[in-house]
Amino acid sequence: MANTRSAAKRARQTERSTLRNKSILSGLKHRQKRFLNAVAASDRSQAESELKGLASELDKAAKRGVVHQNLANRRKSKAAKAVLAIASSKNSA
Repeated sequence: MANTRSAAKRARQTERSTLRNKSILSGLKHRQKRFLNAVAASDRSQAESELKGLASELDKAAKRGVVHQNLANRRKSKAAKAVLAIASSKNSA
């Protein structure tokens, strides 16, 4: 229990931001899963569209401070490499 009015306000703010952050992170996880399913199915066009959405959501989350900018950049890079791997595997087959 907070002892001061300012501490009580801070606790309320923390509750709200925690709920917002959980929602954003949950959305990121769902988007990541959809992308990985498209990659697993070797569906390049679907994977590219999912990559676009995933990158957008990662950038928004980083801008809002939910995830670190480096994490967002790292995940976007890894996802882009996965899409390129689909393209190269289809070309070699």
